[in-house]
Amino acid sequence: MEKSTMRQQVLLDHLKPETGRRAVANVVSSICSANDSAPYARTTDFLDDVVIVAAYRTAICRAKRGGFKDTYPDDLLAPVLRAVVEKTGVSPAEIGDIVIGSVLAPGAQRANECRMAAFFAGFPETVPVRTVNRQCSSGLQAVADVAAAIKAGFYDIGIGGGLESMTVNPMAWEGSVNPRVEADQRAQDCLLPMGITSENVAERYGVGRRQQDEAAVKSHAKAAAARASGRFKDEIIPVQTKIVNPKTGDEKKVVISEDDGIRPGTSLADLSKLKTVFKKSGTTTAGNSSQVSDGAAAVLLMKRRTALEKNLPVLGVFRSFAAVGVDPSVMGIGPAVAIPAAVKAAGLELSDIDLFEINEAFASQFTYCAQELGLDEEKVNVNGGAMALGHPLGATGARCTATLLHEMKKRGKDCRFGIVSMCIGSGMGAAAVFEQGGAIDPLSNARAVGQNNLLSRDAK
Repeated sequence: MEKSTMRQQVLLDHLKPETGRRAVANVVSSICSANDSAPYARTTDFLDDVVIVAAYRTAICRAKRGGFKDTYPDDLLAPVLRAVVEKTGVSPAEIGDIVIGSVLAPGAQRANECRMAAFFAGFPETVPVRTVNRQCSSGLQAVADVAAAIKAGFYDIGIGGGLESMTVNPMAWEGSVNPRVEADQRAQDCLLPMGITSENVAERYGVGRRQQDEAAVKSHAKAAAARASGRFKDEIIPVQTKIVNPKTGDEKKVVISEDDGIRPGTSLADLSKLKTVFKKSGTTTAGNSSQVSDGAAAVLLMKRRTALEKNLPVLGVFRSFAAVGVDPSVMGIGPAVAIPAAVKAAGLELSDIDLFEINEAFASQFTYCAQELGLDEEKVNVNGGAMALGHPLGATGARCTATLLHEMKKRGKDCRFGIVSMCIGSGMGAAAVFEQGGAIDPLSNARAVGQNNLLSRDAK
């Protein structure tokens, strides 16, 4: 025991800065910039980073009118589940868990549909499946849950994703409402129609009709440009399905590979003619709100060590996740609170973030959040958002993750950190920070380290 104590003391003496003793000429003290001393709060070994090696989505189509109106939800999910393993060469049997975010379908039914989708995609019965529901953030929550499970050592490889068919499962309240809500205003506000919360945000924070319509015009213009230039091709998995003629019942086989809610010619003049939907004297219209949509997405995660062993390129690194609560009556402000929380958890500053994917549930809340955080418009929803693309509730978080990571890859090493964020019904917000896979190495810091106290973050 005494010898062990002496050895520890010798080691500590070597770590102390030189004072009285003359330093060896060729030994220079410097700040270690690897692993858990990194200024973005890395607390694990570089090889233990949780990374994304594949992220794909279906096209997003208008509910009841679009390309997936006659597609079963499980047939919507299966193609993206198949894609993340086929395109990486990962054996389906290696997947430790599949977690799918979904909102509107009855829980037990959707859980079975997701299990069925896994079988349709070629996964063996040994691979478990579960669903998660945190409303509009469910797809992102699924990705975060898988990342946490891998980090905890529950399994080495997992899939997080999302699924929503708003054609099959429209938004509705089932059963009676607990009369106790009359005594609790916050509980009452959980029942507010989402459009009313949009009106509340617009009124409380001074977001006018013109601002909202301008945001919608920009969303459609950017999405149209991205689609026309093939910007989405790397992230979209074509889906073979059918379209049924409602009048004749005739079926036509089709392949859906493009988002069908984008309106390239959208103008302020057109949007200004639309009537408000939720409040006669309000500002929220169908044109400056997200579209009701069908879609699915899947993200394949594993430890960096596993990716290297399999010789798989890293698309992105999962750095942090935060879910927060806000006033239910203005639930749309969630990203303005969640984004700073996620950035702080990653050990970063808002100025470090190069790209933002913020769900455009409503133009009112999207505009408020971007302005409240002082975000550079050139960094936010560069390929459009939910007002143009659509918002399949449970899939949106995973869809945004795929869109963000593929865009970051296209932009190269100058685009290092990105954020996915959204508001959540009943008054919450969620956000996750990702680092571009090609932008880092074991010795790369986000910024210069100001001082070195010779202790790792874990030692504090």
